[in-house]
Amino acid sequence: MDSITQAALGATVAGAIAGKRCNAKVLLVGAALGTLPDLDVLLDYGDAVSNTIKHRGFSHSLLLLPPFALLIAWFYTRLRPDSFWSFARISALTTSVLVTHTLLDAMTTYGTQLLWPIKGYFEVSNIFIIDPIYTLPLLVAIGVALFSKTRAGHWCQAVVALSTLYLVWGYAAQQTITQRVEQNLRAQNLPATDVLVMPSPFNTVLWRVVVLGDGQYWEGLASLLDKNDRIDFISRPLGEWPLEQEPQTLAGLKEFSHNYLNYRQDGDSLIVTDLRLGMADNLAFQFVFAEKDKMGNWQLLKAPTRHPTERNVDQLGTLWQRLKGDQSINANLQRLELSSTNQ
Repeated sequence: MDSITQAALGATVAGAIAGKRCNAKVLLVGAALGTLPDLDVLLDYGDAVSNTIKHRGFSHSLLLLPPFALLIAWFYTRLRPDSFWSFARISALTTSVLVTHTLLDAMTTYGTQLLWPIKGYFEVSNIFIIDPIYTLPLLVAIGVALFSKTRAGHWCQAVVALSTLYLVWGYAAQQTITQRVEQNLRAQNLPATDVLVMPSPFNTVLWRVVVLGDGQYWEGLASLLDKNDRIDFISRPLGEWPLEQEPQTLAGLKEFSHNYLNYRQDGDSLIVTDLRLGMADNLAFQFVFAEKDKMGNWQLLKAPTRHPTERNVDQLGTLWQRLKGDQSINANLQRLELSSTNQ
């Protein structure tokens, strides 16, 4: 999730644990701890692909965060012993804030290495990487808690419960759409082995569907408000890797994306795109792996670079109409240019 959401979640979780002792200092510490795992973005792994696939790695590991939280609690209680803020309570606060950060990240489509150093990316994809419906109640709770001397902790506890219910709602909505997708794939005689169902930007009502096939993939939109269960899919070519040599960075990108990749030539550049993160023809993670020399032969770049993508909100109105169940605009899916935020 975005940094504002993670800071807000960290603050409210800390306030919920503090209860009657919730105050501005507790909220500030919670916000700082909630942001801490994402500081790994400051690390440079040498190229654009490595920086992408190694984000949410060691700093998000459920094998490392709890021991780290206990270490923080031990240091704090040694430096500032307090009968209320005991080692057990500080441990509960630090562990809860850090673990909820990485678990929330795993709810998005961007993979999280929950068990680092054990390989594997985990993602539930039941919430978009920025969702104001999830974030705003957290911010309201913080604002109220700052001015409420007696019920600050209660507000934080209530909103943490509410935000958790929203995640449950997102998962239930995803499963509802998934059942509908499976019915459509059977009816339209489309492959049903590799299928992704993801929320579209900023909501959990309109869902994006990506289906992999042999040499092509299909993309469609499905809203919980649709009156017609049919999903109109648009077919697009997957392309293929044209070189005999496959760099290690490409293998890493395949693992990160679970092989949901598109290969295409743009001028003299070979672009590899993660099909999961973005929408339609404007996908967020596109990388230049090779360029043609004067003889027209592909030459691998020493370090893949990020291919720029435009972020255009002009089509938000179209997306809003589709969310409300207007299936007549499905033919305009190619022109939707909404991309996700890298986080």
